[in-house]
Amino acid sequence: MQPVVPFEPVLAAAIPDGQQWVTQVKWDGVRVLTYHDGNSVRLFNRKLNERTLQYPELTGIMRYSKASSVILDGEVIALDQGKPSFYQVMKRDGIRKEKNVEAARRQTPVIYMVFDILYFNGKWVTALPFNQRQNILYEIISPQEDVQVVENFDAGQRLLEAIKEQGMEGVVCKDRNSGYELNGKDERWRKIKNYRDLIAVVGGYTLRGDTANALLLGLYDEYQRFWYIGHAGTGRLNQAEWKHLTKVLRSLDMARRPFVNIPERHADAHWVQPELTVKIQYAEWTPRHGLRQPSIQAVVEAEPLSCVFAEGIYPA
Repeated sequence: MQPVVPFEPVLAAAIPDGQQWVTQVKWDGVRVLTYHDGNSVRLFNRKLNERTLQYPELTGIMRYSKASSVILDGEVIALDQGKPSFYQVMKRDGIRKEKNVEAARRQTPVIYMVFDILYFNGKWVTALPFNQRQNILYEIISPQEDVQVVENFDAGQRLLEAIKEQGMEGVVCKDRNSGYELNGKDERWRKIKNYRDLIAVVGGYTLRGDTANALLLGLYDEYQRFWYIGHAGTGRLNQAEWKHLTKVLRSLDMARRPFVNIPERHADAHWVQPELTVKIQYAEWTPRHGLRQPSIQAVVEAEPLSCVFAEGIYPA
């Protein structure tokens, strides 16, 4: 079987209205499609990179699938204190040598959260409505400790609120009548992410040509030490705003690094006096106390020393 590019949801701001929608938890893991041609089993991610080596426990497909041949779509996750952790699962996904697999399996067990089926017993089922594909999925998958079928919820807003309370990634809303579009992305599937925001202080920047293209961000600890927490180059600033921001940043240039820790992007960084503050949207804090998926929402006026770590977040 040749690997295919999976169907992707589009980013949306809110749960859609209408009874045709069901909602699933958006598991914070690695998208993996499982291909079983009746003889062998191979795993591939959304970028068509093979992942059979990394997750050998999922290749024993006959223990959890009744299909003679099948293509399953799902998310491989790893838990940290009962919650999905992208950084834990990346420990498994990053394995490149077979000799390291067994130790990684013991250290970081994974769960395959299956949410769709593309091919079943010799036939493509991508043209079938989502509801029918789900029925097939429930019939052929025997849930195991490390393999589960993702649950569908009618009350999307309540699920999203519960996800936010748990600090999880978000939800995906799917039209019950939607087919599965190979190499497609449209509004029949919509993802709503549980983003957070904070005010950060700019401690540096990088350039593309003569214009800044990313900001190096920081927060203060209780001793007024300034810690690097990540860099952001995406968000809501347009080209004209970036050009104006570049002029402001150049006026704040300084020779020494203002952060107490060393940013991962520092070779080409220009350091600035930590006076400029920005509103940042982000997905979560990483185990290394940095921001995951930060994006710039706006330049704001705030007292830099008031931009501190929240309770429970400690710089390292």
